[in-house]
Parts: sequence; C-alpha cells; structure tokens
Amino acid sequence: MSMTGQVAEAPSDMAAATGLLTVGVEEEFLLVDPHTGAAVPAVDLVMEQVPAELRGQVEREFQTSQIEIGSPPGLELSSIRHSLGVLRRALSDAAERAGVRLLAIGTGPVDGPVPPVVDKPRFDRMIERFRLLVPGPGNNGMHVHVGVPDPDTGVQVLNHVRPWLPMLHAVTTNSPFAGGADTSYASWRSVEWERWPSVAPTPFLESHEHYQRLIRQLISSGVMLDEGMLYWYARLSAKYPTVELRIGDVCPSVDDAVLVAALVRALVATAMADVEADRPALRTDHHLLVGAHWRAAHDGLEGEAVDVTTGELRPAWELLDRFVERMRPALEQHGDWAEVTDLLGGLRRHGSGAARQRAVFERTGRLTDVVRDVARQTRG
Repeated sequence: MSMTGQVAEAPSDMAAATGLLTVGVEEEFLLVDPHTGAAVPAVDLVMEQVPAELRGQVEREFQTSQIEIGSPPGLELSSIRHSLGVLRRALSDAAERAGVRLLAIGTGPVDGPVPPVVDKPRFDRMIERFRLLVPGPGNNGMHVHVGVPDPDTGVQVLNHVRPWLPMLHAVTTNSPFAGGADTSYASWRSVEWERWPSVAPTPFLESHEHYQRLIRQLISSGVMLDEGMLYWYARLSAKYPTVELRIGDVCPSVDDAVLVAALVRALVATAMADVEADRPALRTDHHLLVGAHWRAAHDGLEGEAVDVTTGELRPAWELLDRFVERMRPALEQHGDWAEVTDLLGGLRRHGSGAARQRAVFERTGRLTDVVRDVARQTRG
C-alpha cells in the first residue's frame, strides 16, 4: 500500500534526453514460519537485520507479516534485475537471521493466526473506518512505475492501457492456495483484494481535472481516506511523475519481475505513441473489464482469457502472444525485445507462479514443500 522513497527519484531528464522511459518496481513479500509455512508478525525483527545501506529501499507494509522493497528507477532492465536481485537476497538473509522465511507470494497458502496490522496512525484510521477487510496473512502485490512527462499525458496513458491490464493480471498470478487448500483460482489475492471499495479497473477519464474530481468525490463519500487509497489497477502516483500499474501478485522470481516490468514499460510507451499520433483509446466497457480481470484471476495463463476487442474467450497464451507482438516496436526501442522473448520462453516452459505452486503440491502433497520452493525462487 505504501511506496518506497527510491522509486520517487525517477530521472525524467534521462528519459527526455533519450526518448526512453524509466521504470521502477515495488515488491511486497510475506514473512512465514520456516517449519509450518504460516505467516508470522516478524517485520520488526527482519527490519533490524536489514543492512544499513539498503534500509532506504525497504519498508513495513500493512500487516506485520509483510515487508516491501523498491528498486531505484532506471532505463536499463539490467539495472532493475541487479537491484531486485540484491534486495531479495539481502531480505532473504535478513529474514533467516530473524528466524523466519521470505516469500514472494500473493497470499499465504498455510492457515494460521491473522497477524496484526502495523502500528501506524494511517493504518489505524483505515481499520477504524473499514475494519480488516481481508482478515488473512497479508496480500502481496507488485507495482510498476513508469515515468511520464506530465499529469495530462498520464491521464491519456491510463485510458490507453486500461483494456490491456487483464493480460498482465494473468501473467502475474501467484496465489492459488489459501487457508491450507487450493482455491481453484490462480490469484486468490486478487479476489480478496477486491473487498476494498476503491479497488477497480481504472475508469475512462475525460481529463486530469476529471481524475482529480473523482478522487475528491471518493474521499468525501468515505470510500477512501486519502489519495493513497486509490487502488485502481492503474493510476497516477500521488507524489511522483509516474504512471503506476498495480494489478498483479508479487512475482515469484526476479526473472518474472523483470519480464513484467519490461511489458509494463512497453505498454506505457505504446500508449504514449498512440497519444502523440492522436489515435483514440479503446473504450472498453467497464463491466467487460471487470469480467476480464476476474477471468485472469481465475485462470491465469493456463486457461482462457477475455479478448477485450470482441468479448470472446480465447486461450490466454494466444492473447499474450498478440499482446506482446503489438508492443514489439516499444520493446525494440528500449532494447528489451531479445530479453523479453527469452523470458517469455521460460514462462511458457515453467508456467505461471500459480502453476508452479500447483506442480509442487501435485508431486508431494505438502504445502510446506510449496513454501520451500517459493522461498527458493524468491531468493533466486
């Protein structure tokens, strides 16, 4: 829910000079008992073990069983990969020194007591207003920030990207188990997350003033405490010159996270090219988008997805291939095409995070083995 300071320093001057867009990543993780796999309220213990030089990129999250990192923004995927790798390894080590285990997982697969919320005035107000809408181990997402030149352009970008976010939602599914059982969803986190009243596909926006007016109305109606609670799947950052896409579970591995960061940046770059060329955004019906996101959360990549241009179901991988091909010019412009092609090949071979978890459980029948495998992928 929060945002680490490092993402704030998006070097827009670099982007302007090169014509390329900066990208930064936030990731939320779960802290669990290494023996049972149940979530534990250990964030303070882990924070004490984080190396001093990395503490500016690590934060507490909503519940005491969660912890968050943020990569510095950059133009090169290699810098994102390096930052995430360093932070994940350091946080995994810190968790182990604190006697717990770090998991890049959408929500906890093993049943157990609900960890308390972090003691913070804003979180206290949220609990007072909304209660604990998701009374579980903690919901962990991935947020990708891409630099934009100004809020008016940003709003137009939001209109252009909104129809394509269900595809990215399917790519990031990584929470099939909850409460000790298979939920039959690829992303149970998504289902739980939608209990918050401000979680929804981004509406079609007429202008930046329209965007701001909606925020004021949602706050005055009591749906949100503040702009930070605007949990649309894509939004303008409240503090920084970025568009923030926040539709998926946290990715199990650095490879998965780098792939999603590259696809998000290419989607925003494609949208900006459409805006500059005065090509209109696809005005997909809100309810079709709600249905497409539900389907993505249910099936992930291993089933079917909604073709938002027709409303029909198609194999998810078929639509993903079309989606990536549509963004190929932006991927090539940023020098990401070869790496994305390679990472997509790995995703096709190994399956989504949800599919990988289910494969482990099918082999062993033990959720503790699922937890162990997710921890291995998290560390990298």
